Amino acid sequence: MNILVVGQGGREHTLVWKLAQCGGVEKVYCAPGNAGTAVDGENVNIAADDLGRLMSFAKHNDIDLTVVGPEVPLVAGIVDEFETHGLKIFGPTKAAARLEGSKAFSKEIMKKAGVPTAASKSFTRLEEAHAYLDALEDVPVVVKADGLAAGKGVHVCKNCTEGKSAATQMLQDDLFGTAGQRIVIEEFLEGHEASILAIVDGDTIIPLETSQDHKRAHDSDLGPNTGGMGAYSPAPLVTDGIMDDIIRRILVPTIHTMRVEGHPFSGVLYAGLMLTQQGPKVIEYNVRFGDPEAQAVLMRLKTDLAQILSLAASGRLAELEGLEWEERPAVCVVMASDGYPGSYSKGQVISGIAEADRQTDTKVFHAGTTDKGLRVLTDGGRVLGVTAMGDSIAAAKQAAYQAVAKITWDGAWNRSDISDKA
Repeated sequence: MNILVVGQGGREHTLVWKLAQCGGVEKVYCAPGNAGTAVDGENVNIAADDLGRLMSFAKHNDIDLTVVGPEVPLVAGIVDEFETHGLKIFGPTKAAARLEGSKAFSKEIMKKAGVPTAASKSFTRLEEAHAYLDALEDVPVVVKADGLAAGKGVHVCKNCTEGKSAATQMLQDDLFGTAGQRIVIEEFLEGHEASILAIVDGDTIIPLETSQDHKRAHDSDLGPNTGGMGAYSPAPLVTDGIMDDIIRRILVPTIHTMRVEGHPFSGVLYAGLMLTQQGPKVIEYNVRFGDPEAQAVLMRLKTDLAQILSLAASGRLAELEGLEWEERPAVCVVMASDGYPGSYSKGQVISGIAEADRQTDTKVFHAGTTDKGLRVLTDGGRVLGVTAMGDSIAAAKQAAYQAVAKITWDGAWNRSDISDKA
């Protein structure tokens, strides 16, 4: 089996690394890839949103399965294009990908499905958004850009004054361009966050092991939102009883409603949840593997990933006889460039990756990297996802940070409290 992974981040390096280990897999390509995917697979110089060239490559290189990592090509309709030409691809159609591509659409589906989530309202006119906020008591609110904003389109506001400022930045000042031409204002949920990823083929739902992301830039969940500064798996706060509740009240109704609405969902359904005193509530849906959740979760997966994704892409997920997991937990610590999630420089020389990789049960997943000769250089805001397993979450954390300490570049930084919530 030849596999093409689309994307160039830490999630895609994790997929390439895991798929290359699967039985029957001859070659794993990654388009466009990074310095890490070039080692564990073969890079192809095609952008993730260049659907025509990706399809042509799959046709002419006997690709048996394409796995799409990032949300942008999914929302653009890459699955529809490939399936029209008889190419097997894992991911949701353009219509189904709106679960992530439009916060307003996602909220509509949740409402129709009866899925517990934050109360919300969407706006395209600034004066109406301001009037809505003025009518609220001065409480915390969350203001979200409706479209894709690279994980940065969510503003958690302490009060309605901050909410009005966020609305102005999006609707009037074009902070997120077209992605912010519609906004969603919703109530602030209190509780503990958890990430639930499930493999779906339109009918069958197979949840993966639980995980928890760390969105804020700095320790103790301070600072601006990021694409994710680290994750760990499993998340002990998601008990068996809570997981059953999530499946029954969230995953199953969502997939059923998507099918009833004419948008059957196949791919990864990622439910970002808040575990509140009233039970689990959906913060948002994504339609692909989380990053950095994928690093921690897939590190622990023992079942053949290529088989799982191939069955899902063929609508035959019910044939899978469960999943097998490494019992030991995993912790992923993201190392970032100075300035992230704001502006940052590129081209810093990274040292110590090989030394960190030699550590037992440790893998350095590349996110924003490129290679120049024998040197690996920074090429993004989130640069590496240093992931390790251990006999306990504390031991996995210690191993991950020991590996982090071996890696250096000018301006490197990371949170120091990943997994402490466990």
